[in-house]
Amino acid sequence: MDAYAIIGAASVIGACVCMGIGSIGSSLGEGYAAAAALQAMAQQPDEASRIRSTMFVSLAMIETTALYALLIAFLILYANPFWNYAVSQ
Repeated sequence: MDAYAIIGAASVIGACVCMGIGSIGSSLGEGYAAAAALQAMAQQPDEASRIRSTMFVSLAMIETTALYALLIAFLILYANPFWNYAVSQ
């Protein structure tokens, strides 16, 4: 197995692990936030609009975790500095 195959396989595995962990954490956080907001809306129906708007802001912030994981996965796949090292050898 040459250096290109090892670097390529390690990049793909690293990107998959990064997206897996990032998306699992983000989805669990969004689920917990939505469940807590729905419970709060059920207990205080008069404040539902304020709770809903706060929930949407918090869901957007939680979703950025998955977007950062996607960014890192793209960097691992397409901007890998080890490719330049392997090409120069």
